[in-house]
Amino acid sequence: MKTKHTLIILLIGFIIILIGAVLKIIHLEIGPLNGNSGLTVGIFVEVIGGVLLLFKLITAKKSNDFLNS
Repeated sequence: MKTKHTLIILLIGFIIILIGAVLKIIHLEIGPLNGNSGLTVGIFVEVIGGVLLLFKLITAKKSNDFLNS
């Protein structure tokens, strides 16, 4: 997995958290989707992305090639 894919996963998690926060602020429920579930899923995706990014940082051979790998 390339570093850009890990950063995309982190960005997707951030967007899900943002949507969950907006849903929670305006007290809107769309079927099973509400603010709490949006925040939970978003944080779960962020944790996965963070673990992948840490793994990528630890296993990078050169610090100069980190973003190119």
